Parts: sequence; structure tokens; C-alpha cells
Amino acid sequence: MDVFDLIDRLETDLLKAGLDRYEQKEPVDRKNRESFLKVKQETEPIFQLIHLWEETVEKEIHRLPVFPNQIKNTRDNMELLLMHSYYKDVRKKRFMELYHSIRYVFNQIQKCQLN
Repeated sequence: MDVFDLIDRLETDLLKAGLDRYEQKEPVDRKNRESFLKVKQETEPIFQLIHLWEETVEKEIHRLPVFPNQIKNTRDNMELLLMHSYYKDVRKKRFMELYHSIRYVFNQIQKCQLN
């Protein structure tokens, strides 16, 4: 799977699903163990996808229009966005800042595909 395929998957599985979850679903109860296990089970494949994206982008960094620190920060932002989409422990403004920051880096990388 190349960088562009991973971005497409993350846009669907993380960004779109995360935004929908944040806007439409009730927050997960932090004190309920069953809820915690459900979140853990649902997020594990996405965390693996984020890790795979980071490794793949780092291998291709020499031909992409992004800096290494942008990759690390984007990974951190993706992980934060994923968890905030379940627990809703930040205001919408902060959530959207994370969302747009991730989208910006994805767009920078995708521009490389068009050239």
C-alpha cells in the first residue's frame, strides 16, 4: 500500500468517521470498562493504519513536500483526533484545528501525486 492509498483510507476511517462520531454520537463513558474495551477494539486498526502511514511517509520523505517534524506532528494529531472523537473532551474549535491540520498535510502530500 502506498502513501496515497493510506491517505485515502485515513480520510475515510479517521477523518470522516471521526468528524461524524464527534458531531453525532454521545461521548463514551470514561468510567465504564465495557465502553473502554469497545473503544480500544474499534481504534486498534486505525492506530495500526496511522503507524503504517508514518512509516511509509518516512521512507518516501525525500520526494514529498513535507518536513519530518510535520509527519510526527500529524501522527500525534491523528491519534488525538481519534480519541477526542470518542470522548469529546475538547471544544469543537480545537477538534476542527486538529482536523484541518491533518487535512493540510494530506493535501500537501497529495499534490505530489498530481505532479
